[in-house]
Amino acid sequence: MKISVFGGGAWGTTLSQYLYKNSHEVSLWEFDETHLNYLKKYRYPMFFPHVKLSKKIFLIDNIRETVKNAEILLLTVPSQAIRSTLKEICRYSNKNQIFVIASKGIEIKTGELLSSIVMKELKTKNVVVLSGPSFAIEVAKGFPTAIVAAGEKKVSKIVQECFSSANLRIYTNTDIIGVGAGGSLKNIIAIACGIAKGMGLGDNSLAAIVTRGLVEITSIGIKLGAKRETFSGLSGLGDLVMTSFSQNSRNESFGELIGKGLKTNAAIKKIGMTVEGVYTTKAVMRLAKKFNIEMPITNEVYNIIFKHKDPKKAITTLMTRDKKPE
Repeated sequence: MKISVFGGGAWGTTLSQYLYKNSHEVSLWEFDETHLNYLKKYRYPMFFPHVKLSKKIFLIDNIRETVKNAEILLLTVPSQAIRSTLKEICRYSNKNQIFVIASKGIEIKTGELLSSIVMKELKTKNVVVLSGPSFAIEVAKGFPTAIVAAGEKKVSKIVQECFSSANLRIYTNTDIIGVGAGGSLKNIIAIACGIAKGMGLGDNSLAAIVTRGLVEITSIGIKLGAKRETFSGLSGLGDLVMTSFSQNSRNESFGELIGKGLKTNAAIKKIGMTVEGVYTTKAVMRLAKKFNIEMPITNEVYNIIFKHKDPKKAITTLMTRDKKPE
């Protein structure tokens, strides 16, 4: 198939090379001219030398040609840039194209999931969310990976067939809200785990954060319209565990820097790439107030990264809350 990938970061380039090796015709669009020129020269993105793009993958900045020639459009741009990118895409897209969202996040201004934004901006239901426990570096190395393609049965099946290989197993799911929410919300809990690690806390603390964090993810996910059981799957628990415990995770690594004493901006700068959990934390706090949901871990992550609360005081706040049944 003809596939156009939007976003030349680690995930976008990894999936571009993977899809090319999976016998598809691939074009990669990158809006930043400096980064695009770097890709053309070295065939891998800045800060991510783990993938080498084939010379048969077209690297372009012409969004018109990128859109018009594609059967599948794969979105890997940062979550807060999705809407502006779509406003350009919609000028040239057509009703037969399938849009696959591999980005993870929630729009701060509206509190909308990315699937909702795509459907509204492009006036289509041919939308699939691709999510699950999958680090770009491990996919680039060919490590066995299992993820979920969520959307209407017909289009999710097409994506399943297109993306599946001996190294990447794709499951389908009709709960597009739950899969998108799980992939986004887990980044907040991963930051919390990173903070705990940076503070030198142990496995007991991490287990408590992940377990109670899953409760928070599920609670707000259901309010958004998701199915409870989705959060027990790959895009829920699977992605949460991977992102919370691995130093390959930007969100965990960012949290660890915070736990060691760095301030938010300094930690983001040191990571050098987008830390989606920072934006998602702000968006989810607004949703928690809207739905009147208690989210103590998310609330303390917000206080630490946006209000510069001492992490030690945040732990005390969490541990001395009113006693209650599980």
